[in-house]
Amino acid sequence: MRLSEDFVVEKYLKGIDQPITRWMAGSGITVLRVGLGIVFLWFGLLKFFPGLSPAEQLVRNTIYFVDADTFIPILATWESLIGLGLITGRFMRLTLLLLFLQMPGTALPLLILPDVVWTVFPYGLTLEGQYIVKNLVLIGAGLVIGGTVRGGRLDPEPN
Repeated sequence: MRLSEDFVVEKYLKGIDQPITRWMAGSGITVLRVGLGIVFLWFGLLKFFPGLSPAEQLVRNTIYFVDADTFIPILATWESLIGLGLITGRFMRLTLLLLFLQMPGTALPLLILPDVVWTVFPYGLTLEGQYIVKNLVLIGAGLVIGGTVRGGRLDPEPN
Protein backbone atom coordinates (compact mmCIF):
# COMPACT_ATOMS: atom_id res chain seq x y z
CA MET A 1 0.00 0.00 0.00
CA ARG A 2 1.36 3.39 -1.00
CA LEU A 3 0.86 6.13 1.54
CA SER A 4 0.26 9.66 0.33
CA GLU A 5 2.32 12.48 1.77
CA ASP A 6 -0.85 14.18 3.07
CA PHE A 7 -1.90 10.99 4.90
CA VAL A 8 1.52 10.58 6.53
CA VAL A 9 1.62 14.23 7.57
CA GLU A 10 -1.94 14.17 8.96
CA LYS A 11 -1.50 10.86 10.79
CA TYR A 12 2.07 11.04 12.10
CA LEU A 13 3.59 14.49 11.69
CA LYS A 14 0.75 16.95 12.27
CA GLY A 15 2.06 17.87 15.72
CA ILE A 16 5.32 19.22 14.31
CA ASP A 17 4.17 20.07 10.78
CA GLN A 18 1.61 22.70 11.85
CA PRO A 19 3.90 24.77 14.10
CA ILE A 20 6.74 24.62 11.56
CA THR A 21 4.40 25.67 8.75
CA ARG A 22 3.00 28.51 10.87
CA TRP A 23 6.54 29.69 11.68
CA MET A 24 7.51 29.56 7.99
CA ALA A 25 4.41 31.55 6.99
CA GLY A 26 5.01 34.08 9.75
CA SER A 27 8.74 34.52 9.15
CA GLY A 28 9.28 33.64 5.51
CA ILE A 29 8.57 37.03 3.95
CA THR A 30 10.79 38.82 6.47
CA VAL A 31 13.65 36.37 5.90
CA LEU A 32 13.19 36.71 2.14
CA ARG A 33 13.13 40.51 2.33
CA VAL A 34 16.20 40.82 4.56
CA GLY A 35 18.11 38.17 2.60
CA LEU A 36 17.36 39.90 -0.70
CA GLY A 37 18.36 43.19 0.91
CA ILE A 38 21.71 41.77 1.98
CA VAL A 39 22.38 40.57 -1.57
CA PHE A 40 21.61 44.00 -3.04
CA LEU A 41 23.53 45.89 -0.38
CA TRP A 42 26.55 43.60 -0.71
CA PHE A 43 26.63 43.75 -4.51
CA GLY A 44 26.06 47.51 -4.41
CA LEU A 45 28.82 48.18 -1.89
CA LEU A 46 31.31 46.13 -3.92
CA LYS A 47 30.76 48.44 -6.88
CA PHE A 48 32.05 51.44 -4.89
CA PHE A 49 35.53 49.90 -4.92
CA PRO A 50 37.07 49.62 -8.40
CA GLY A 51 38.09 46.08 -9.24
CA LEU A 52 36.26 44.48 -6.31
CA SER A 53 32.92 43.65 -7.96
CA PRO A 54 32.98 40.62 -10.24
CA ALA A 55 30.23 42.34 -12.26
CA GLU A 56 32.24 45.52 -12.91
CA GLN A 57 33.65 44.47 -16.28
CA LEU A 58 30.25 43.20 -17.38
CA VAL A 59 28.71 46.57 -16.50
CA ARG A 60 31.52 48.43 -18.29
CA ASN A 61 31.02 46.35 -21.44
CA THR A 62 27.24 46.75 -21.35
CA ILE A 63 26.92 50.47 -20.64
CA TYR A 64 28.91 51.76 -23.59
CA PHE A 65 26.59 54.75 -24.16
CA VAL A 66 27.38 56.28 -20.75
CA ASP A 67 30.75 56.88 -19.09
CA ALA A 68 31.25 53.79 -16.94
CA ASP A 69 33.29 55.67 -14.33
CA THR A 70 30.26 57.92 -13.76
CA PHE A 71 27.63 55.19 -14.09
CA ILE A 72 29.10 52.53 -11.77
CA PRO A 73 28.94 54.71 -8.60
CA ILE A 74 25.34 55.59 -9.52
CA LEU A 75 24.54 51.89 -9.91
CA ALA A 76 26.35 51.16 -6.64
CA THR A 77 24.23 53.76 -4.86
CA TRP A 78 21.04 52.47 -6.53
CA GLU A 79 21.70 48.86 -5.48
CA SER A 80 22.76 49.89 -1.98
CA LEU A 81 19.54 51.88 -1.54
CA ILE A 82 17.51 48.87 -2.67
CA GLY A 83 19.40 46.76 -0.14
CA LEU A 84 18.90 49.20 2.70
CA GLY A 85 15.21 49.59 1.89
CA LEU A 86 14.70 45.83 1.90
CA ILE A 87 16.70 45.25 5.07
CA THR A 88 14.91 47.97 7.02
CA GLY A 89 11.50 47.31 5.48
CA ARG A 90 11.03 51.07 5.00
CA PHE A 91 9.84 52.79 1.83
CA MET A 92 9.01 49.40 0.34
CA ARG A 93 7.05 50.71 -2.65
CA LEU A 94 9.93 52.96 -3.69
CA THR A 95 12.47 50.23 -2.95
CA LEU A 96 10.63 47.70 -5.10
CA LEU A 97 10.18 50.28 -7.86
CA LEU A 98 13.96 50.81 -7.87
CA LEU A 99 14.49 47.04 -7.93
CA PHE A 100 12.14 46.49 -10.87
CA LEU A 101 13.54 49.47 -12.81
CA GLN A 102 17.05 48.04 -12.38
CA MET A 103 16.29 44.49 -13.48
CA PRO A 104 15.90 45.08 -17.25
CA GLY A 105 19.37 46.63 -17.32
CA THR A 106 20.82 43.53 -15.74
CA ALA A 107 19.47 41.45 -18.64
CA LEU A 108 21.05 43.62 -21.35
CA PRO A 109 24.22 41.52 -21.67
CA LEU A 110 22.10 38.54 -22.75
CA LEU A 111 21.25 40.54 -25.86
CA ILE A 112 24.23 42.77 -26.53
CA LEU A 113 27.10 40.58 -25.29
CA PRO A 114 26.12 37.08 -26.48
CA ASP A 115 29.75 35.95 -26.73
CA VAL A 116 30.23 36.81 -23.04
CA VAL A 117 27.11 35.13 -21.64
CA TRP A 118 26.50 32.09 -23.88
CA THR A 119 28.70 29.08 -24.54
CA VAL A 120 25.98 27.58 -26.74
CA PHE A 121 22.86 29.67 -27.42
CA PRO A 122 20.17 29.36 -26.00
CA TYR A 123 20.99 26.91 -23.21
CA GLY A 124 24.72 27.00 -22.49
CA LEU A 125 25.51 29.83 -20.11
CA THR A 126 28.90 31.13 -19.04
CA LEU A 127 29.46 32.08 -15.41
CA GLU A 128 28.48 35.65 -16.36
CA GLY A 129 25.32 34.33 -18.00
CA GLN A 130 24.42 32.37 -14.90
CA TYR A 131 25.02 35.50 -12.81
CA ILE A 132 22.45 37.28 -14.98
CA VAL A 133 19.87 34.48 -15.15
CA LYS A 134 19.83 34.18 -11.33
CA ASN A 135 18.09 37.55 -11.42
CA LEU A 136 14.90 35.66 -12.26
CA VAL A 137 14.94 34.50 -8.63
CA LEU A 138 15.50 38.08 -7.43
CA ILE A 139 12.53 39.22 -9.54
CA GLY A 140 10.38 36.44 -8.09
CA ALA A 141 11.42 37.40 -4.57
CA GLY A 142 10.58 41.03 -5.31
CA LEU A 143 7.13 39.99 -6.56
CA VAL A 144 6.43 37.96 -3.43
CA ILE A 145 7.58 40.81 -1.18
CA GLY A 146 5.56 43.28 -3.26
CA GLY A 147 2.47 41.18 -2.63
CA THR A 148 2.73 42.08 1.05
CA VAL A 149 3.16 45.88 0.92
CA ARG A 150 -0.59 46.40 1.34
CA GLY A 151 -0.91 43.90 4.18
CA GLY A 152 -0.79 40.65 2.23
CA ARG A 153 0.63 37.63 4.02
CA LEU A 154 1.19 33.93 3.74
CA ASP A 155 -1.57 31.80 5.24
CA PRO A 156 -0.35 28.41 6.48
CA GLU A 157 -3.90 27.04 6.48
CA PRO A 158 -5.89 28.40 3.54
CA ASN A 159 -9.64 27.88 3.46
